[in-house]
Amino acid sequence: MNTSSLLPIAGRATQTAIELNARASDTFAAKLAETVALLKQAAQNGPVTQASSLGAEDMVITHLINAHQLPISIFVLETGALHAETLALLEQLKAQQAAHPQAPLTVYTPVQESVVQFVAREGKDAMYKSIELRKACCGIRKMEPLGRALAGQKGWLTGLRREQSGARAEVPLIDTAEVATKGLVKYNPLANWTWGDVWHYIAENKVAYNPLHDQFYPSIGCAPCTRAISLGEDFRAGRWWWEDEAAKECGLHVKQKEGAAA
Repeated sequence: MNTSSLLPIAGRATQTAIELNARASDTFAAKLAETVALLKQAAQNGPVTQASSLGAEDMVITHLINAHQLPISIFVLETGALHAETLALLEQLKAQQAAHPQAPLTVYTPVQESVVQFVAREGKDAMYKSIELRKACCGIRKMEPLGRALAGQKGWLTGLRREQSGARAEVPLIDTAEVATKGLVKYNPLANWTWGDVWHYIAENKVAYNPLHDQFYPSIGCAPCTRAISLGEDFRAGRWWWEDEAAKECGLHVKQKEGAAA
């Protein structure tokens, strides 16, 4: 589903993301109940952890984990290339989670020597040169740390929503595709939520969020690979905007056969 109707023209920040987007769908109450039930189910089937990119969806999930005192750990991949605003929010999250010991926060960083060697060999702008080099960068900064973050877990939670892109249009609430190969269940508790639902929850519960959302960054990743979007553009148009639409994933959320080359 195209969500561009909820997003104004980039660079003309006259209202906050809450003011622009906080419009709950008619079935929001039912979706919220569904999400809470799924989070409780995931916790019961644990150990399970939340992968947080510190985006709006992930901040909602973390708030729900804390509100219901669920034993679900949280991790953030600090890639070494995040925006200053994202890093500031990470510091807020660290302080917040210190008060929720049942949901400890762990920050994973890439192997520094791997980053140094890659940049020395390919240059700091390698991601713009080819899809292969961009995915290699994602592999070092995201995929390898992700493997460490998921070690010993039975499942993980993501902020994927069906509305985010065509590639995510069939995201299930519970994805068991990796059970046979990795023993992992992926839970997508906000799969059915709209962008308006997300911001309605943020507004109602005073959830902290990345100020880049106020600057028309609906999807936020590494600084070199993220830009604001304009009216008429798809939700994830600001991610890897120089690439073909079909390539726009870093590897975290692609099926095994699609992610093999990455």
